[in-house]
Amino acid sequence: MDKRLLIIGIILIFALVAINCAPGNERWTWDHQAGFWAGIWHGIIIIITFIVSLFTRDVGIYEFNNNGWPYNIGFLIGLCFSIGAPWRWNPWKWGRKHRMKKKEWDEIGAKVEEKVREGLKAWLQETKKKEREEEWDEIAQKIEEKIKKSLKEWAEK
Repeated sequence: MDKRLLIIGIILIFALVAINCAPGNERWTWDHQAGFWAGIWHGIIIIITFIVSLFTRDVGIYEFNNNGWPYNIGFLIGLCFSIGAPWRWNPWKWGRKHRMKKKEWDEIGAKVEEKVREGLKAWLQETKKKEREEEWDEIAQKIEEKIKKSLKEWAEK
């Protein structure tokens, strides 16, 4: 049953393209402009017309000989149906997905926070080591100066 529907769909698509319903053909002129319904159809078949437009200059994806905003609205509606698939949208799942993502982000945030804390602790310990080394260097210099002073006093006697 599915193969039959697929074959019928393919035949229908080729038949519709064959009767010049795509944008950019001689059907639409400045006297007979594309309207709302043509915009919907052109939006729906945009994927097919895009592929055909790669191989020929006679077919485009948008009809320039149109009657303005009604064609544009129809084109956007058709585009939503062909690319956006609004029948697949389920706004009730958005909250659950968002909560799952928020939970995942909270876990990632906790991991990052822990890594930052570890890095800061290591940096502070290094800083303390350097401070201790500087303190010991200062103490060593003072001891060295006292020893030199004592030896100088002893040598002068």
